[in-house]
Amino acid sequence: MAADKKTVTIIVEGTPHEWPKEEITYAEVVTLEVPDYAQHPEITYAVTYTRGHGNKPEGILSPGGSVKVKDGMIFNVSETGQS
Repeated sequence: MAADKKTVTIIVEGTPHEWPKEEITYAEVVTLEVPDYAQHPEITYAVTYTRGHGNKPEGILSPGGSVKVKDGMIFNVSETGQS
């Protein structure tokens, strides 16, 4: 039985974003905070989240990774300075 598709509101660095999918990738989170991220692949960002799903309510989202989203989930994005 398929659930109706709905958007959830996620918070990236204090800014709410409507998100239409069940998961979000590292690159998608970073792009919401740094719109020109794709033009600067040499810059690495640390992405952490809180208020996630029950079995993993907080954690680190690594490059190439993804995480299930839920309404009100909070993401923090910070440049690591490493390349």
